[in-house]
Amino acid sequence: MLRYLTAGESHGRALVVVVEGLPAGIPVSVEDIDGELARRRLGYGRGPRMRFEADEVTILAGVRHGRTLGSPVAVEVANTEWPKWEQEMSPHPGRPSKVLTQPRPGHADLAGMQKYGFDDARDVLERASARETAARVVAGCLAKVLLAHLGISVISHVVGLGDVVSRSDQRPEPSDLEAVDSSQVRCFPGSDEGLEERMVQAIKAAAKAGDSLGGVAEVLAYGVPVGLGSHVHWDRRIDGLLGQALLSIQAVKAVEIGEGMGISSRRGSEAHDAIGWDADAAAYRRSTSRAGGVEGGMTTGELVVARCYMKPLATLNRPVLATVDVVTKESTVSFKERTDVTAVPAMGVVAETMVALVLASEALRKFGGDSLAEVLRNRDGYIAAIGDTHSGPPAGSGG
Repeated sequence: MLRYLTAGESHGRALVVVVEGLPAGIPVSVEDIDGELARRRLGYGRGPRMRFEADEVTILAGVRHGRTLGSPVAVEVANTEWPKWEQEMSPHPGRPSKVLTQPRPGHADLAGMQKYGFDDARDVLERASARETAARVVAGCLAKVLLAHLGISVISHVVGLGDVVSRSDQRPEPSDLEAVDSSQVRCFPGSDEGLEERMVQAIKAAAKAGDSLGGVAEVLAYGVPVGLGSHVHWDRRIDGLLGQALLSIQAVKAVEIGEGMGISSRRGSEAHDAIGWDADAAAYRRSTSRAGGVEGGMTTGELVVARCYMKPLATLNRPVLATVDVVTKESTVSFKERTDVTAVPAMGVVAETMVALVLASEALRKFGGDSLAEVLRNRDGYIAAIGDTHSGPPAGSGG
């Protein structure tokens, strides 16, 4: 299994992630990590912070001469703005120069202040900030490298932004990732003519009004083998694991596996994926992908599909949102940190990270091994066994 832990605040000295459970021998480079972090900063509608806050990556432990050692991997992502915040975010005894007492609706501010007994919203918002996802993306980069050796690719694309929704069911493949990332909003170019421009115009209109937009990103996992996850315990079900991981992303309010929301209103005869036998491939096949590659808490070997629904960001330029000062109890307006008009394109990259981490963890649980070579041998043995088991038509088919 794969475990990871992140630490750090939005304007702190650095973010740190420790990843435990990676087998030895996985190639790791700072350049790969830098590339994934750069993808997280993509998207039209991001605030100025994305332009001037570069990510400075240092691998602290667990990697020697470009390969994992099988020990925990620790990576630091330094905050290039730290000198501006060194006094305000100092770990040493003292008081901040400005206490934030007007919690922002839609954020963790008020609930966190009540839970921990804080009188300053910054004690909550610094950790609750989506800046934390940079550390997750680092962990996800390591998971993606492992998955690539197992023949698994995870990509995402934006299918909805505000009230602009793709009218196409065409999905990008791993070879299309560069084209998706080249889009201003990370939609799949060519899948719906004019989609990118309509989304950009929606962002411009929201920005002019001082407002924000939510949207939908679809995550696709190609090459996932049969049998990741399990039906035997509630906490082993792969759809449950994916749902929890994706809902942990800041501002994501709903997750859909396959056509989950749509099929809830259909009859059963129109809601499931019929099973057939592909004699050429000597494999079972589903004729549709309504289940999103998951049945009974396990992967089916088909394309894994998950959609994440992100709410509009709650920090606005105007109109301002009403709140209450926690000291005076008087009605006021929430304070404003820097914000984006939308972060849906970046959310898709973070969603890739979370799916990759779940799949990598379950792949390691399934195949095991202390080294990458051992994991691959175990994977190959499992695939061979599945092939032997499925060497003929399903029982009772008459074949």
